[in-house]
Amino acid sequence: MHTPRSVRRIRTGRALAGVLLVSSLALAGCGAAGDGGTSSDKAASGDRKAGPGAKEAAPGTADSAASDSAASGAGGSRAATAPRLDTSGIIRTAFLTVQVKDVPEALDRARVTATGAGGFVGDETTTRDGRGHERTRVVLRVPTDRYDQVLADLGGAGKILERTAKAQDVTDQVVDVESRIKSQRASVARVRGLMDRAAKLSDVVALEGELSSREADLEALLARQSSLKDRTSLATITLSLSETPVRKAAEKAGDPGFVDALAGGWDAFVTTLRWIAMVLGAVLPFAVCAAVLVVLWLRFGRSRLPRRRASVPAVSGAGSLPAAPPVRGEGGKDA
Repeated sequence: MHTPRSVRRIRTGRALAGVLLVSSLALAGCGAAGDGGTSSDKAASGDRKAGPGAKEAAPGTADSAASDSAASGAGGSRAATAPRLDTSGIIRTAFLTVQVKDVPEALDRARVTATGAGGFVGDETTTRDGRGHERTRVVLRVPTDRYDQVLADLGGAGKILERTAKAQDVTDQVVDVESRIKSQRASVARVRGLMDRAAKLSDVVALEGELSSREADLEALLARQSSLKDRTSLATITLSLSETPVRKAAEKAGDPGFVDALAGGWDAFVTTLRWIAMVLGAVLPFAVCAAVLVVLWLRFGRSRLPRRRASVPAVSGAGSLPAAPPVRGEGGKDA
């Protein structure tokens, strides 16, 4: 039986399509396998060249590089914007003793330095010793942000003999006072509101007393806040200027010599005489009073005493003395 031509053509076309499809699928599979083998071979060859430690070092290297870049970025930002300490709650004080050649000139320079920094001059005391050397003590108030510069300028005026700087942190006190002021103001406002709504006179009187007490507490807190603000915003520098050193520079080294012993003995002798003079000065008033009393008694007291008269005994009578025996001469006769 012969197949029609049309049916034969259809079968031939289907067979060719199937062959083409199978061949295309085979070619695609071979290409994918070839690419996978190439990439895996490259990775394996790279691992063999790098060695066994390269696989472990690669992740750590990447992490360290990332951390280094982050740290460098953070350090750069910190270097660009350096942290600034908040000195709004720090009380700064300093005591400075400087030896200068001319005290009035150094004092004028200190005043100019303080006023130029935005501060002012407080207490000032000037004395002069027995040799005519001046000593001045002055209190300067300067802004806190110019404190270090002013202190350095004052120390450069001469030879620094003594320098003491203190810093007291009172931030907690500042915060506590501010919080208490807010609470106290709210309390005062509540009492005033109650007074506005009070209808009885007794309630008004009681609320007025309570309002006065709370307002007094609020004023005390405000005064404390003002004091803290003044001491934290302005630093205090106590400057002492002198032409001679306040303290001896240094004691002589070594054993004391004859001159030192002589000076020590003289000081002891002078000290002893001083104490003796003080004792005599203390006893002298009592001695003078005692001497005056003795003189007055000798002059007037003894003259008023009764004088005793001597009494003569009687010759005759029973109580008379016996007569003396007669004196006998030669031959036994009475003389």
